[in-house]
Amino acid sequence: MTAQDSATPHTPIAVGGGTLLAALGVTAFSLTFPSTVWGLESFGPWSLVALRSVLAALIAGAFLLALRVPVPERRHWGGLAVVCGGVVLGFPLLTTLALETSTTSHAAVVIGLLPLTTAAFAAARTGRRPSRTFWLAALAGAAVVIAFAVQQSGGALSAADLYLFGALVVCAAGYTEGGRLAGVMPGWQVVGWALIGCLPLSAGGAAVALAFEPVRLTGHGVAGLVWVAAGSTFFGLYVWYRGMAAIGIPKASQLQLAQPVLTLVWSVLLLGEHLTPAAPVAAVAVLVCIAVTQRAST
Repeated sequence: MTAQDSATPHTPIAVGGGTLLAALGVTAFSLTFPSTVWGLESFGPWSLVALRSVLAALIAGAFLLALRVPVPERRHWGGLAVVCGGVVLGFPLLTTLALETSTTSHAAVVIGLLPLTTAAFAAARTGRRPSRTFWLAALAGAAVVIAFAVQQSGGALSAADLYLFGALVVCAAGYTEGGRLAGVMPGWQVVGWALIGCLPLSAGGAAVALAFEPVRLTGHGVAGLVWVAAGSTFFGLYVWYRGMAAIGIPKASQLQLAQPVLTLVWSVLLLGEHLTPAAPVAAVAVLVCIAVTQRAST
């Protein structure tokens, strides 16, 4: 790829390819919560989030520099600021604070409301109106997620839930704005420039947080930090925005209904958590909803 090629919008891809890329993004995101729990073994919540952003920015900066990608036009920096505040900093910080007291499985099902939240933000931001069938299927998927969350928590909301609901709002805004920008520049550049824009804040935050929070390096802790930086923040967001640009924000957002199910699987395999009998029932219902939304016109 030349510098000129990287400065122009990426080559359009087929809908099937866009769906695959968005699905890869969802898979990467599904590992975020278990990796965050691992990371908290070695770092405090503020240190982990700041270091995550710094490392991801260094990766992105290396790619941007190597390919001599020009700085985005001024008109795009407002949108990049939303991506930075919502996806790079806001969502990681709020979910990490929640995971200090919440289980991975509980956090996963609450964040399962993200597709509906993202679709609502996209409709308001772009003026596009998905079909009634799309909304009915999306609402059904959200209802499944809510019912599962209530069953898991006994109907009680905690401070962790408030963090998670706040994370839903800021992340949906960041996804929507990032998906819009991915239509005019390659997705990895959206992620990369948002990370670079956050670097002064994240580097300063890392220095302060590391001075006040203890560090106890373990294999799990380091692996968790590396994954949330390179896997979730850089690679995951790259393929996610690329997929959204190809198939549209509402349809891509509904693929995230599968994310809680995948995270539940990882929570068992990586963290040793135990699932209730309701988990497979919720999984099947969510997958049905995904199938309907993908067929509904937008």
